[in-house]
Amino acid sequence: MKLQYALPSILLFLTGCSKEPAPATVAATPPVGKFIRLDPAFDALVPTDAKIEKLATGFDFTEGPLWRPDGSFWFSDVTGNLVRSVSPTGEVKVLIQNAGGTTTAPPGSFIGPNGMVDDKDGFVLLCQHTNRQIVRVAKDLTTTTYLDKFEGKRLNSPNDMVYRADGALYFTDPPYGLLKQDEDPAKELKFNAVFMYKGGKLTPVVKDLTRPNGIALSPDEKTLYISNSDDKKRLWMRYDVAADGTVSNGKVFFDVTDAKEQGVPDGMKVDSKGNVYASGPEGVWVFSSEGKHLGTIQPGETAANLAWGDDGKTLLITASKSVYRLKVAVPGKPALYQTFK
Repeated sequence: MKLQYALPSILLFLTGCSKEPAPATVAATPPVGKFIRLDPAFDALVPTDAKIEKLATGFDFTEGPLWRPDGSFWFSDVTGNLVRSVSPTGEVKVLIQNAGGTTTAPPGSFIGPNGMVDDKDGFVLLCQHTNRQIVRVAKDLTTTTYLDKFEGKRLNSPNDMVYRADGALYFTDPPYGLLKQDEDPAKELKFNAVFMYKGGKLTPVVKDLTRPNGIALSPDEKTLYISNSDDKKRLWMRYDVAADGTVSNGKVFFDVTDAKEQGVPDGMKVDSKGNVYASGPEGVWVFSSEGKHLGTIQPGETAANLAWGDDGKTLLITASKSVYRLKVAVPGKPALYQTFK
């Protein structure tokens, strides 16, 4: 959720508020945090000389990172209701204000934007909590509604997304953007689903998770990973993906319900070898594709989401008040419309 790097001046166009928030702190970049190394395989992914750098700090609730071809990366501020960008040197700028929609909700509410993903033709898809929809962000930062209803009923508050190679879009739809969540009178759907949008049709493919949140596909796209961010049921799930995109055979991938650390399973990404990087209690948990916990990246704050950037070997982490960067050894799996430099 911080500002942007070397984008054309047109990207400074602000939507919504007329008053720009006070600038956040541009952090120095000495190494911070630590690594919990549980298996030798972790060293092959996160080298023993790897360093966690804090790019910038002073935000409200950072989420939804997305690397951009100009070298910057965008991220959301869920409670601050902003989309920002941060440059490789830590320069931060506001891109979109009222990025989740205009609201009178009390401070601290989950009103803002969340997950982002590259879309075709240089566009970006953005989840909006207050507006309860996914919008398409153009190069001039104007937005148009992309998905907002299922069978005539408004979505809850889209959270995170991933594209499949055939153009199918999967996204999670928990109730976090509703002030009373499941009990909110404005909630129109009786479930909190994982949806697939394909061929103009929106289909719920998972309906039995209480708080579906982060989402990722394995490199061969035969496995769909979903995080459930319910405090009472903190776990990551895995599902088999059929050729038509439907999912089945849901199984627990890893359960951290009894973990003593603070935080819930949240955003996740998969590397090109199938290892899963999942933000969760006190950091980014790294798993083999078989669900073995290899180690944890702990930047010093509770991690919310992550993204691959640069040549694919830079891991970008949004965590509470700050954004972080880390070099890894194995490149991430690029999204459908993403190209690394």
